[in-house]
Formats: sequence, C-alpha cells, structure tokens
Amino acid sequence: MRRKLVVGNWKMYGNLAWNKALLDAAVEGLRDYRNADYAICVPHPYLWQAQAILQGTNIAWGGQNMNQFEGGAFTGSVAPHMLVDFGCSYVIIGHSERRELCNESDPVVAAKFEAAVKVGMKPVFCIGESREEHEAGEAEEVVARQLDAVLTRVGAEGLAKGVLAYEPVWAIGTGRGASPHKAQSVHAFIRKRIASLDSGVAASIRILHGGSVRVANAAQLLSMPDIDGALVGNASLVADQFIAICRAAN
Repeated sequence: MRRKLVVGNWKMYGNLAWNKALLDAAVEGLRDYRNADYAICVPHPYLWQAQAILQGTNIAWGGQNMNQFEGGAFTGSVAPHMLVDFGCSYVIIGHSERRELCNESDPVVAAKFEAAVKVGMKPVFCIGESREEHEAGEAEEVVARQLDAVLTRVGAEGLAKGVLAYEPVWAIGTGRGASPHKAQSVHAFIRKRIASLDSGVAASIRILHGGSVRVANAAQLLSMPDIDGALVGNASLVADQFIAICRAAN
C-alpha cells in the first residue's frame, strides 16, 4: 500500500517570525502522527530556518523551484546542489504558476526533474490542465503530454524516483476543486499511462492531488484509490488547516 504524502507549498509568503510560529505549530501538531509523510516547501531565503526547526522531526522540507543547471551565469537562479546544501528532500517542479508566469516548457521541466534526481532530491512533478483545456475536455491529453516529456527523458525507472502531483489549474486558489471522483478519474488515467510502460512503477509511484485541497474535502480526496496525498497551497499557510489535512492522510 502506498504511504500518503502531504506537501505544503508556501508560495511567496512568509517572514521570519511568521515562519517560526507556523513551523513550530506543525511540528507540535504532527509529532504523534507517524502513518504518513509530510513536507513543507518554503521560499528559498527561508530554507535555513526550515532546516533549523524541522531537522530531527517527522516533517521534511524542500524548495519550490530550481534551475536545471548545476551552475553558470543565471542571475537569480538556484542550482540543485544549493537546495541539497540546506537538507532539502523535495523540490517542486513544473508548478502551473512557473509554467504560466515564467514560460517553463515541458522540456525544461523534464530537465529539472532529471537534475533533481541526480542530486538525490525527490521532485514533486506537477501536471494539470488550464480552465480552457478543462472546458474543452482536454485534461487527459494535456497531462499525457506533460507526463510523456519526463518519461521520454528519464524513463519509467527515472520517474519512479519522484512524486507526481495532479493539479487542475482551473481549481487552484478558487475553493472549488475537482470532485473526489473526477480527480480520481484523472489520477487513474495517469497511473494507467505509466503502467503501459512499467506496471511496477505505476503501482508504487505516489500521485498527489493539488488545487484547492482544504480541510473540508481532504478526507474524501484522500480516500480515493489512486490519490496518494496532497499538494497544499493556501491551506498550508494556516497551521490548524495544514495539520488537519496531514492528520486526514493518516
């Protein structure tokens, strides 16, 4: 049975005092909940703080993005090994906001996935369709294209070293996420596509759900057979909400 994983994505929020209060609350609230895995991905300037507070606890930490190259003239970018220096276990790759706002293409995202795996991090690889694509009935076509970019680059065995996160882009931040059964249907499609290449990888890889995951719908979503956890945005910024979602994963 696949172990559930909940990943908090703070996006571009935080300050030193606020971070400490939220991280301390998460550590205390999840101390006795050992039947699932948890991680929090913070803005890069605060990785040292996350490491200092979370090391030795049952909560991992990670970055929200990285460059696909190990070094070079890329002002403002962060190399994979820099995240490793701060003890990151995870890094979010291909989030819809990076794809849309920063024009990250499928090949670039695939290169980042491979680079993360090479330094020992577990990429949280985001895929999902926009509202226009959703309304046109193109969800499966879009996630297949995004998934295939990574499969082409690293194969099923390489994909197995990461985590997938299906995030219907049209649901992010709206409070109106996909219904549990609709989400399950896309997760099942993703797993079936991987199974066409390697049934073992398909059976073991974790596929998280993102896009308006909140306390009210977490338990239902996490009860679906192909939903193995959650990538949590807004609710990860409120300690009680994030802890409740993590507890639901138990």
